[in-house]
Amino acid sequence: MSILEAIILGALQGLTEFLPVSSSGHLQLAKELLGVELESNLTFDVLLHMATVLSTVVVLWSEIWWLIKGIFRRGMNDEKSYFLKLVVSMIPIGIVGLLLRDKIDALLASQYIMVVVGAMLLLTALLLTFAYYAKPRNKATISYRDAFIIGLGQAVASMPGLSRSGTTIATGLMLGNEKAAVATFSFLMVLAPIVGQTLLDLADGGMTMVGVSTQSLVAGFVSAFVVGCLACKTMIGIVKRGKLVWFAIYCAIVGMIAIASYFM
Repeated sequence: MSILEAIILGALQGLTEFLPVSSSGHLQLAKELLGVELESNLTFDVLLHMATVLSTVVVLWSEIWWLIKGIFRRGMNDEKSYFLKLVVSMIPIGIVGLLLRDKIDALLASQYIMVVVGAMLLLTALLLTFAYYAKPRNKATISYRDAFIIGLGQAVASMPGLSRSGTTIATGLMLGNEKAAVATFSFLMVLAPIVGQTLLDLADGGMTMVGVSTQSLVAGFVSAFVVGCLACKTMIGIVKRGKLVWFAIYCAIVGMIAIASYFM
């Protein structure tokens, strides 16, 4: 893997982790185009995910610090309630990770993966379209019920090509929650699952690298972090302005291209 390829993959991870266009789907497409096997470069893959985690922490630091301070105060408060909602939202993805992880990994290695990615991108487009036209109710506070349902959306988005941020944000909006609140909740709720998945990958595969230099690792990490910071801030603004329909159009086009590429 060259430094340029590492920068491209890092930027792609940082961009698509936050924009509702599916990071897994686009990385799968990039692998096909660049001929890079991330499965044999676990260390690089892990670094990209940790870079996006770090970018989330940097952009949403005020919210994270608000939670940390509140958690250590006595008695029940808004911060502890919000934290518990985040925990509730993580339950479905935790179950999927424990029970279906091997099946999802097998799907990624399937010869039909481009068809799956294309179909899930089309589903992402459908969800974003529904969210765009959903009648707003603007609930200022996400309830425990909504947190769990949004968590179910995140679990379903384990399918390659189905955008995690797109699914969770669309689900939250269709439930009638306020736009900025949904965007922030969506990005915070993924921190623990990404870190947990990373630790599981390391426990299973160790630190593996094939044809990746230290310079490429650093370049990929920096690229993913910088682009991730920009994408996270941009996405919160996009959700506030309600411009998700443009991503629906993009996902529909890329999804059809991905399906068509399988038959060519």
